[in-house]
Parts: sequence; C-alpha cells; structure tokens
Amino acid sequence: MTPSNHTADTLPRGFIPVMLTPFLESGAIDSPGLAHLTDYYIASGAAGLFANCLSSEMYELTDSERLSITKQVVERAGGQVPVVATGTFGGSIAQQADFVKRIYDTGVQAVIVITSHLASEAESDAVFLDRMHQLMALTEAIPLGFYECPVPYKRLINSDILRELLPTGRLVYHKDTCLDADEVSRRLAVARGYNFALYDAYMVNAVSSLRAGAAGLCCIQGNIFPELITWLCTHFDDAARQDGVNEVQQFLTDSMDLVHTAYPTIAKYSLKKQGLPITLKTRRVVEPLTPALQNNMDDLLKTVAELRKNLGIEASFPVSSKA
Repeated sequence: MTPSNHTADTLPRGFIPVMLTPFLESGAIDSPGLAHLTDYYIASGAAGLFANCLSSEMYELTDSERLSITKQVVERAGGQVPVVATGTFGGSIAQQADFVKRIYDTGVQAVIVITSHLASEAESDAVFLDRMHQLMALTEAIPLGFYECPVPYKRLINSDILRELLPTGRLVYHKDTCLDADEVSRRLAVARGYNFALYDAYMVNAVSSLRAGAAGLCCIQGNIFPELITWLCTHFDDAARQDGVNEVQQFLTDSMDLVHTAYPTIAKYSLKKQGLPITLKTRRVVEPLTPALQNNMDDLLKTVAELRKNLGIEASFPVSSKA
C-alpha cells in the first residue's frame, strides 16, 4: 500500500461533489442507483468525487458499507476523475489510522480527516496538532485532507495550523467551511507553493474564493444543479462571461436556505425530478419534505433550467445506459 499505486499526485481544479448515497425503500444501499449517480456527476463535469462524506450519510453507514460504497465509486469512475473519501470516525488515533489505511486501499487518491474527530471541542489546537502528527506517523505516506465537518462539531483549521502541517507534504485537500472570505485568502496564502487544493463549500463566497486561488468548489448545491457549479468553476474569471458569473453567484446566494432544508432528502427529490432513478429514502433523520418544499424546489428547478439555457449549458441526463 503506497501512494504510487494511485493515479495522480495533484488534485484537479473544478467542482468536487459531496456524493449522496442512494438507498432502496428497504433502507439498503442502492448500488445501481450509486452507479447512475456517479455517472451523472462525471457527465456534469465534476473534476473529482468526494465519497463517504456527510452528504453520503456516512454516520448512518457501517464500516463495511463505507468501504463498499467508496470502492464502488472508485471502480465506477474508472480513473476518469480522482476520488477522495472520509477515513476517520472517532476512537483512538490508532483506530482512526487503521481505517484511514482501509479506505486508502479502496483506491482513493486521498483520505479525508474529519477535524472534529481528533480533538474535543474543549481541547486546544496544540492537542489537535499533536494527534494529527500521531495520525500521520501511523499512516505511512498516505495523502490526507481535511474536512471541517459540522458534525459532531465544527473544528476550523486556521492558517497557523496549515502553516505547521503543510511542510510535511501530507496534506493535499481541504474542504473549507469557515464561511469567511478573508480567512480563505489567508489559508490560500499560507498554502502557496504546496501541493494543496482548497475547495470551498460556502457558495455565498464561491466567486471570491475561486478568484483568491481556491482549486474549486465542494458543495451540496452540486447535488441539485451540478452543471451550474461546473460552469462557474470554469468561467469565474472569464471577462466575457461576467454578467453570467454574477447571475449564477446571486442565484447561489438566493437559494442557500432552500437547498439546506430537509437535506439530503430535498437533493434526492431534485435529482429524481431531473431523471435520476433513485428513491427519496434517507437514513438520516431530517425535516420532512413537505408539499410546500417540493413546490419551492420545483420552482427552483425551473429557474435552473432557464439559467442553463441563458448560459448555453447543455443539461446532463442522469440516466445511464451502463448500469
């Protein structure tokens, strides 16, 4: 098990979706649905895939399910795009290191560390750093990334922490949820010159983060209208497209509350409405998807269709002939 067995050393620029996990009505994982979904993300222009994440309902999966969905995504992607996946779920550092190795053996390019699993909310950054160094020592040369996941609590990785850890050469990915454009800029400044890719999750700051040097976007909105996120990652700095860029940025800001309501059910509803053959079943307990929410999402999808038309974006058809 060495990093050289994996496809590429540098993560790509662009859109990295936080993948959903389709379930059958029985609650079992829908493997054909996951194959369709993987194809859809790639057809929509995704530069990579983030499997086994919070949107995947990772806390509602068993260890064997976490490994199986990650392996399926890697095999389905078939080297078209790289895959990253979460590898830390609490327990001792030795236990977390063991699962990092198991996830890496599925073929992912990097294993993502949930920052809040290395230290409690009451513990200092010094404690976090000490445990991170322990984790790195126990995981050979496996490329790692950070995810400032809000569950069990959000632990932010500031620029000082990055300044200490980046020289190890082990950190290649960061899913940023600080919601602060100035802090994103500070992190990017510290990371300049390293093989390190920051992907912002906060779409209110999408354009500002991309212009500051973020490698791309990694957001739940990509589970509803992925082509728009791909388009923005491609054209954010295109002088001839700034009217469209501003329009998409405003749309992302205006739709923020709706796309976070009853999530991930609302995302599965929107993809099903657009043709993806999946159920609305989730294992996570979230707000009910009321008729009013469905109507609001129907209206939002009409706006998405208009935006695609105005921007000349060809919609991807989710249904795959390969599954």
